[in-house]
Amino acid sequence: MSARDLPTMDSLELRHYWMPFTDNRRFKAKPRLIAAAKDMHFITVQGERVLDGLATLWCVNAGHSRPRIVETIRRQAGELDFASSFGLGHPLPFRLAERIAALAPPGMEHVFFTNSGSEAIDTAIKIAVAYHRLRGEGTRTRFVGRERSYHGVNLGGTSLGGVRANRRAYAGVLMPGVDHLRHTHEPEKRRFVRGCADQGAELADELEERIIPLHDASNIAAVVIDPVAASAGVLVPPAGYLARLRELCTRHGILLVFDEVITCWGRLGAPFAAQRFGVTPDLITFAKGVTSGAVPLGGVIVRNAIHEAFMASPAAGMEFFHGYTYSGHPLACAAAMAALDTYEEEGLFERAQRLERAFEEGVHSLRGLPQVEDCRNLGLIGAVELAPRPGAPGARGYEAFERCWERGVFVRPIGDTLAFCPPLIAEERHLDELFGTVAAVLKTAP
Repeated sequence: MSARDLPTMDSLELRHYWMPFTDNRRFKAKPRLIAAAKDMHFITVQGERVLDGLATLWCVNAGHSRPRIVETIRRQAGELDFASSFGLGHPLPFRLAERIAALAPPGMEHVFFTNSGSEAIDTAIKIAVAYHRLRGEGTRTRFVGRERSYHGVNLGGTSLGGVRANRRAYAGVLMPGVDHLRHTHEPEKRRFVRGCADQGAELADELEERIIPLHDASNIAAVVIDPVAASAGVLVPPAGYLARLRELCTRHGILLVFDEVITCWGRLGAPFAAQRFGVTPDLITFAKGVTSGAVPLGGVIVRNAIHEAFMASPAAGMEFFHGYTYSGHPLACAAAMAALDTYEEEGLFERAQRLERAFEEGVHSLRGLPQVEDCRNLGLIGAVELAPRPGAPGARGYEAFERCWERGVFVRPIGDTLAFCPPLIAEERHLDELFGTVAAVLKTAP
């Protein structure tokens, strides 16, 4: 797309669109508008190129406007634009579910499609409650989330999540019966750790030491965690922590749910974080990178024994009273098949493994710069945490984000933390540009 083809600011009226998770007044006073994108870069309405250092929102893993994905969507729209999955069907979701099952951990062969990660979490909540009820354990209706976790913005996910601002905003209407494990971030003990810390697995013992005695295991349906709490500022679990949670959940008959909306599809160098950590949960939620962000799609991957409990029910009729109008949408499934083809043909999961060391070096190259309090990383997810400005928490992080954008690099501010998550097609020169720009900004930041 040439500069003359781009829309202009003069042709846009900004006031009608109420933007999500955005300071609307601040944005519309100084808008950052993207007109096009290709591979590793955005193109703004002014025709400027900006390096996408966050795969836009942890999702464009294969890069922007990849030909196979674009052409597949275009072709599918001309063949079958929409067909319902309520008592009907079309081939694509069946083929995609088979493809995903082949990539999932062994024993997880069933997929329920949603339209987003938020919907996937609410679906997992319902599956867990219904499963226990089918087994005669209908008292298991409580859930355990984790502080500083993020599980989307539906009421179920907000209730399970540990983002304080989100919970405060909707106090009084959140889902009852939810407790939270403490988070794993202990900066007083560990800073500038590369990958998983050697110590801290014992933090999982809180489940058995506090939460189970308080509520009784017979009342707890599931523990829901994000293997890496990316949206909380990239909090990497200590070595052995997830395995310990798996052991405790199995011992007490509690389901373990991994929210892998961010950590799957190669982000950690494997199809799923479950494989990176060698821990198999009972349910996995996914979204984002399954289509490389091209069309909204999410879902839940279910362990065989759980699915079989539903199918073995003696009751006639539908087994699970849940679904969305657009579950298994043809365009979304086609985009996902093309994205998975792209990941496989270009070896992008393996590429992420090869790039991980250079990415880690880039993240930790920021250590020692002004106001840097911590650097964290795992796979191709990383963050640098800045000291908050007295009396203005979040201000330093947001200003650094704005200055990076002005220099042609997009990163995400999470309070006073800057998060990094480049597309898997990144080359070392892109990482040099990403971290070199962040370093230049931090060196001159007030």
